[in-house]
Amino acid sequence: MQTAECLNQIKPYLFAEIDRKRDALKAQGIDVISLGIGDPDLPTPQHIVEAMAEAIRKPQNHQYPDYAGSIEFRTAASTYMKRRFGVEVDPKTEVLALIGSKEGIAHLHTAFVNPGEYVLAPSIGYPVYSIGATLQSANTYFMPMKEENGFLADFDGIPNEVLAKAKIMFLGYPNNPTGAIAPVEYLDKAIAFCKEHDILLAHDNAYADLSFDGYIAPSILERPGAKDVCIEFFSLSKPYNMTGWRIAFACGNEKAVKALGTVKNNLDSGQFTAIQEAGCVALLESDGFVAEMNSIYQRRRDLVIDALRSIGVTVEPPKATIYVWARVPEGETSESFATKLLEKAHVIVTPGSGYGPDGEGYIRISLTTPDDRLLEAVERMREAMA
Repeated sequence: MQTAECLNQIKPYLFAEIDRKRDALKAQGIDVISLGIGDPDLPTPQHIVEAMAEAIRKPQNHQYPDYAGSIEFRTAASTYMKRRFGVEVDPKTEVLALIGSKEGIAHLHTAFVNPGEYVLAPSIGYPVYSIGATLQSANTYFMPMKEENGFLADFDGIPNEVLAKAKIMFLGYPNNPTGAIAPVEYLDKAIAFCKEHDILLAHDNAYADLSFDGYIAPSILERPGAKDVCIEFFSLSKPYNMTGWRIAFACGNEKAVKALGTVKNNLDSGQFTAIQEAGCVALLESDGFVAEMNSIYQRRRDLVIDALRSIGVTVEPPKATIYVWARVPEGETSESFATKLLEKAHVIVTPGSGYGPDGEGYIRISLTTPDDRLLEAVERMREAMA
């Protein structure tokens, strides 16, 4: 039995490999502190859980859902976009419900990319941007991301032969994993670039509501002309502690939304309507909860930054996301340092090299761990580095 050739090009999924290592240590009775995966440690807020409990009892919700998402959920997403960003999107034609933004991002490749064509992806970014291309037997061109440039993906130097075959440019700010933010001038430049070269601009905005120090992240759809060329992805996973619920939405350019919907019509049957009802409550009635979570994550960020600096790790405090992006010590690689922390400190961090070629030399630390365990993890790191 022979698998598709494209599968041979895919390494084990980064977070699945982290889970495997964690479980192997736990099976030996070892206390492992995982700072590797951005899975909120606090529960989904009660008002969302109660909405789900009510929705799940409705017999009409037990049937197949609407492929594009219920009109109620799409309208809630449209209302959120208007209230949060001042952006108008038509819930009928410019919004699509997703079973988590990961599947939407992956399926966007199926909608737009042919074998041999190119996807433009940040050289530090969510692995699915490039994995989706590989599954289509397409190519990925990694746009350089350097610390000295604020980790803004550089698309000025893309070769003409790549641009001629490029179909999608992926960007995501606030950025996972670096925590970098993008000025609106950069977003405007990206929009103009994609218009000039007839490229779909896919903006991954999963961390739009998780920000600190007074920073408020924009939607790329706020920018002039964005809807002509942009589709934007939003996830309910991180701001509302709903990672396991698998609910998200895409919105923006009508043609892109329709094309993605066509793929999904043929590959899945939509998300459980009861989850969509709970998602409506999350989007429309959770501002206070999000503000509370931001306070918690900002406190944890400051704890981790102070602790890391005290043990000689070079790191800057991010203004958004739930991650800290830190340089590894001199003489270490991302992989060697992550392995050392796993074996000596029993602390899991994510090697930056897993996010792309320019991630080498860094690690990502997730803030989705209680304060006391975060501090214990850093103390274990201190001992491992001694």
